[in-house]
Amino acid sequence: MKVFSDQERQCRHDPSGFLVNGLMQPNPEKPERVERLLAGVAAGGHEMRAPKDHGLSPIAAVHTPAYLKFLSTVHDRWKRIPDAAPEIFPNIHPDRRTASYPLSAVAQAGFHVTDMSCPIGEHTWEAARWSANCAVSAAEAVAEGDRVAYALCRPPGHHCFTDLAGGFCYLNNSAIAAQYLRQSHDRVAIIDVDLHHGNGTQGIFYERDDVFTLSIHADPARFYPFFWGHAHEIGEGAGRGYNLNIPLPRGTGDDGFLKGLAGSLINVRNFAPGAIVIALGLDAFEGDPFGGLTVSTPGFADMAKALAMLDLPTVIVQEGGYLCDELGANLQSFLRGFEEATA
Repeated sequence: MKVFSDQERQCRHDPSGFLVNGLMQPNPEKPERVERLLAGVAAGGHEMRAPKDHGLSPIAAVHTPAYLKFLSTVHDRWKRIPDAAPEIFPNIHPDRRTASYPLSAVAQAGFHVTDMSCPIGEHTWEAARWSANCAVSAAEAVAEGDRVAYALCRPPGHHCFTDLAGGFCYLNNSAIAAQYLRQSHDRVAIIDVDLHHGNGTQGIFYERDDVFTLSIHADPARFYPFFWGHAHEIGEGAGRGYNLNIPLPRGTGDDGFLKGLAGSLINVRNFAPGAIVIALGLDAFEGDPFGGLTVSTPGFADMAKALAMLDLPTVIVQEGGYLCDELGANLQSFLRGFEEATA
């Protein structure tokens, strides 16, 4: 399996903290995640590839021009503010997306960043852009004939909307990969198995019928992202019936997760996509710091086998999965399970 990563550029983004229950805590989306995941790749003997620079076109197919201008320029503008912090944290937000768009860098941060988990530093844009390049390079490999490719995306992406960062995410890598695959397939499905609901992905495609979005995750009634990911959210307009959420009770382990996944994959088959994107979160693991679900290391192999049985060209995009001793082993388990099922 081809694996795409640009460790040097992706690790330059090193956020200091995020707000938890009113207190600033160390940010868990650290560069070390890449090192741990690459160890899992190496243990599985996969083929490492450097991503190409695909330019802004695939990113701009998903994200708005104003948002991309903000991400690429705001830190330089921020530095000109007297006594500004090294990183950008939002401190004011509009009450609606249709509010007037301000000129102030401070106000634009509040317009484009939904929470206090996405500080923007000097190298954030560069890292996010190369994370997206990994996703596009993996999608390109699959479009050109590979059955499966893995994009080691960091920072992750599935909480990012068209013009709104959140949940450690700045560019929606899974959505970018899916949109790229639409060039060669009439229909594409995104299957999100992260601990947290893929709210940004859902939002991007919520009114479309050419990309089916499925997310299986911890019940958001009392868990991030709270406001999205409930079972009644099925899409709107042309997209009505093309979004499926499977919220699981906190603490759900292998059996419950696999049962929920198996039932929902029937909908994916009935959509008849030409290709799929797997938004791979490893934070459903029983030992992950976020502690929402209790999937085991072997459980990730079983999860991968169930997904591989769809027998479709597949792009695997890394989402969550945070620092614990088993992080690399969990990735190795998933990739091995997928390859075993397609051998």
